[in-house]
Amino acid sequence: MTRSPPFLLQSGDGALDTVLAPLYWLLGLWSDLLFFVAGATGLELLQYGFMHRAILVGLCIGVMAPLIGTFLVHRQLALIGDALAHTAFAGVAVGLFLNGVLELGVSPYLSAVVVAMLAALLIEVISEVTDAYNDVSMAIVLSTGFALGTVLISINAGGLAVGINQYLFGNLSTVSAENAAILLVLFAVIVATVGLTRNQLLYVTFDETAAAVAGISVQWYNRIMVMLTALVVVGAMQIMGVILVAAMLVVPVAGAAQVSRSFSESLLVSVVLAELAVLLGIGVSYYAEATAGGVIVLIAVGIYVTMVVVGKLTAAAGVESAPEVGSIDAGEGTSSD
Repeated sequence: MTRSPPFLLQSGDGALDTVLAPLYWLLGLWSDLLFFVAGATGLELLQYGFMHRAILVGLCIGVMAPLIGTFLVHRQLALIGDALAHTAFAGVAVGLFLNGVLELGVSPYLSAVVVAMLAALLIEVISEVTDAYNDVSMAIVLSTGFALGTVLISINAGGLAVGINQYLFGNLSTVSAENAAILLVLFAVIVATVGLTRNQLLYVTFDETAAAVAGISVQWYNRIMVMLTALVVVGAMQIMGVILVAAMLVVPVAGAAQVSRSFSESLLVSVVLAELAVLLGIGVSYYAEATAGGVIVLIAVGIYVTMVVVGKLTAAAGVESAPEVGSIDAGEGTSSD
């Protein structure tokens, strides 16, 4: 088995490809590794370059989604993923519209990142300025985003309607080298930001009033969290699709909460469950020729049901019951330092 040299993984000759060149090289090394594994194991799905990129994207999603989703679930903001997914759909439509009508050559995923992050800030601003509950601002932004997307598609239906399906439902075969490289950048930004602000985010998550008294800018860290959520949504959209992307922010976290007794333990377990769902889902969807996003979510829900049963059996056996999602102990690291 052979593959193209790393530089041939590029999707064009523009400035973006120049910036992403080191990541294309890393993608080439990743493909070399999986080609080697394919030769050693005979696994058919590892013999194709697009599957290498899809698996890498899936592995990143398995870390990013629970990493942010754990904070969101404890804040009772589980549905913000849906709102931002619909605005990311509008961002994709903007990119496709600019490419199809104005021929600007804009990456739909980059336009989705920009629009989703603006929408995330808008959700916070609406809540702060109008004193509306978060679900009200989320509903407004969700409706606006989806309406904008549908209008742009209808304006140039001939060119956009065909290309939009892969963003609505996800598609393993359309994960390009450029999109995979952009995902790696998003992954690095998300993990680094959470690593640097974990204590503050944790404090704000469990007690906003105490965090404000301690001198933490609650408003600022709330905005950081929603913007990180937007990045996760856009990154996961590649294989999950707009319709199902929010599930990976919630379902693995809910499953982990059934068997975990601290925030850190819940975070670790949710990542393990998410990775299991993603890898099994990609494998099953490839061999069954099914939509990857749907298979991944169904497996994630199956894992969640299993975790519920395990939690109940553990409690029935006399072991301390796993706490509910909202009562997991924050554990260490909640100081403002």
